[in-house]
Amino acid sequence: MATKKPENMDFESALAELENLVNQLEEGDLSLEHSLKSFERGVQLVRAGQQRLNQAEQQVQILLQQDDGQLTSFTALSEES
Repeated sequence: MATKKPENMDFESALAELENLVNQLEEGDLSLEHSLKSFERGVQLVRAGQQRLNQAEQQVQILLQQDDGQLTSFTALSEES
């Protein structure tokens, strides 16, 4: 089975694969070559995950922004309901 590019994976799938890779590396049963390939894949997964988190953070900030540029606190939002 061909592995997906990290940027084409959803966050949860990438995180699950990363956790699996970390477990395999911690066990220490992999060859050096396989360990390096796993480490490289892990770095790719971390970078893609960090990018997705940054995008989500930006999206939340945009959604909470008011016309005057101030962010609305969550408590103020719940009091308006």
